[in-house]
Amino acid sequence: MGQDILEFHDVTKTFAQAGRQDLVALHEVSFRISEGAIVAIVGRSGSGKSTLLHLAAGIDLPSAGRVVLDGLDLATLSERSRTLLRRENIGLVFQFFHLLPHLSVRENVALPAWIAGNPDRSIDYRISELLNRVELSDRSNDAVQKLSGGEMQRVAICRALLRKPRLVLADEPTGSLDDDNSRRVMDLLLHLARQEGSTLIYVTHSRQLAGLADQVWQLHSGMLEMS
Repeated sequence: MGQDILEFHDVTKTFAQAGRQDLVALHEVSFRISEGAIVAIVGRSGSGKSTLLHLAAGIDLPSAGRVVLDGLDLATLSERSRTLLRRENIGLVFQFFHLLPHLSVRENVALPAWIAGNPDRSIDYRISELLNRVELSDRSNDAVQKLSGGEMQRVAICRALLRKPRLVLADEPTGSLDDDNSRRVMDLLLHLARQEGSTLIYVTHSRQLAGLADQVWQLHSGMLEMS
């Protein structure tokens, strides 16, 4: 394990509710995660898991406390600076894939590079390498609508890893898959993260899938328990 890549210091996140008491999504959460670590976060719906990932990615900011990514306090950065930091350092994997249906498999994987302004020729080999590693080379030019759910999530993983992010955040990456595909996709995500040397934090309802991580943390009513 290397240096700390992500730190939460007494992070609290509240959301205003019209006519009701503020909702406390996270309460004084503190932790440090080293480069290369793989952490699973479990907890019931509404326990704060997705909120934690949004804060880690700088998509949202804490109501109190500090989130530090690669030595930078995210609250001190402009929204544009946070976006650029996220683009360069973080890969995101979602439950429902978020692929663009009018693009091919290869084009969906290329999206982060296009957004960053990288020319096609500079990423060609990387895309081919990733699709080969997830056994989708032969589907490269297919429309994503032709893929199964498990195949779509494998494309989404390739997209997240395209630019070799130091931190990968996965929010219920197998939540919409059956048991067989869930285990296959999770094994693949873990294997690729370890091969790439990426830090991986993933949220899951499955204790079995959580057990594949180096550490399993539990969120309960916005409070973090680390084992």
